[in-house]
Amino acid sequence: MTTTQSLTGDYTIDPTHTTIGFTARHAMVTKVRGRFTDVTGSGHFDVDDPGRSHVEVVIQAKSIDTGNPDRDNHLRSNDFLAMDEFPEIRFTSTSAERGTNDHYLVHGDLTIRGVTKPVTIDLEHTGAATDPFGNQRVGFEGSTTINRKDWGVSWNAPLEAGGVLVSDKVTIELDISAVKAA
Repeated sequence: MTTTQSLTGDYTIDPTHTTIGFTARHAMVTKVRGRFTDVTGSGHFDVDDPGRSHVEVVIQAKSIDTGNPDRDNHLRSNDFLAMDEFPEIRFTSTSAERGTNDHYLVHGDLTIRGVTKPVTIDLEHTGAATDPFGNQRVGFEGSTTINRKDWGVSWNAPLEAGGVLVSDKVTIELDISAVKAA
């Protein structure tokens, strides 16, 4: 049986069981979903004193995947992520606090295209388990919504009927599995 005390410790994100994705409106009528396939990160999780928790996550911009190679290449270009000049997207927490039930509010700095802005992510602790290999795992899922223009991602195209091709609002979705250090 896992106790609260035994969950406190240092963790490394398991990239094969973690998804960091996003959703944005396309042509004002539908949502396009994507994810990043190259994600690394580590941190400290303190169940009893969330203020002592911290995390750093690094995403390789070139790993963007929406299921459409042409769109992915456009998103990697200077119109969007400018991955040649800014190959990494980074999140570094600055504080954390307990929310309601199993939720935590994680405040931190999100860097995209060399621009750093504060964001708050509402994370739900989804569970803990010892896997078949003896690793202690914790899970979190959550999201935050940003305005991409705040990070200099401002390319767009007007639509004939009004509106624009890509929404300013982007929802970042996280489903994280992390392994406790031995």
